[in-house]
Amino acid sequence: MMFCSSAQAKTHEDKIPVKVFIAAMFEIGENSGDKAGEFQHWYEQYFADSKPIKVTGAHSPVYCNSEGVCGSVLGMGKVGSSASMQAITLSPKFDFTKSYFILSGVAGTPPNKGTIGDVSWASWLVDYDLGHRWKAEEGEKGAPTFTPRKGYEDIRRYQLNPELLQWNLHLSESVSLKDSKEANDYRMRYPNAEARRSPAITVGTHMTGDTFFHGPGLSKQAQYITELYDADDYVITEMEAAAIAQVLDRTVGTERLMSLRGAVNFDQGHPNETTLQHLDPAPGETAGGFAETVENIVLVGSRTVDHIVNNWDVWADGVPELEQK
Repeated sequence: MMFCSSAQAKTHEDKIPVKVFIAAMFEIGENSGDKAGEFQHWYEQYFADSKPIKVTGAHSPVYCNSEGVCGSVLGMGKVGSSASMQAITLSPKFDFTKSYFILSGVAGTPPNKGTIGDVSWASWLVDYDLGHRWKAEEGEKGAPTFTPRKGYEDIRRYQLNPELLQWNLHLSESVSLKDSKEANDYRMRYPNAEARRSPAITVGTHMTGDTFFHGPGLSKQAQYITELYDADDYVITEMEAAAIAQVLDRTVGTERLMSLRGAVNFDQGHPNETTLQHLDPAPGETAGGFAETVENIVLVGSRTVDHIVNNWDVWADGVPELEQK
């Protein structure tokens, strides 16, 4: 028995204690030195001197720095990202008992709620797919074409920690977001005041679906689902967060989970283009601002990462109370 206890203790000591885990979904090429995807700016800021740690079952290696910040590219979509997150969370190489998680990536936004370059903190994560759908002409005229499927009540939505959300908004309120002429020119094709404004930090429901849904009809349906589930307004469409939340809920919990997304496209075309034209735009008709948005995500998210790490004695045991001025 003494031998088993010593071996277990050594195994525990060998684990890397993770303070903050940053999860991106894809990278375009290399982690540094080329066109940046979702992970490159995180990598260059926190992991440039870190060695890759291979985890069986994960899409990409995990990188950890000496301050307890770790990160990885999980892969796109519900299945790929959640499989990676589960492999990493259950790996004996890491200690996630006190970890905070930031799910980070690009996304779409409805033009009546956001614009290109926005960075959004999620208040709720909602699954777009768990339900029944039918063609409009096969149902009641003018009625919604979606109803939730019974039995999925515990996994179709997650409210993220409101106290942690308030910290995120507080820490990022002074961040100056980057923009581009190309993105601004594209915005002006839309009549919505929210679409035409400069990038801002927003908050609301992040809608997770494996489908790249487009068009005003499906955007309206996404908003309808958030109302069915008593969540906040739909502001972001993405493909991973609710699935990853389910993995964390089963393993380490969701009290320290954050979702951070940057808007690089609208979920529908402007009034002078059809939905199919929006899906397959002509040369020169695509939205600009991708490079600025992936940088904006890290400008915002790094405020939270650095604050947690620099004040770990306060944050280790849970989210501290935010004193409102």
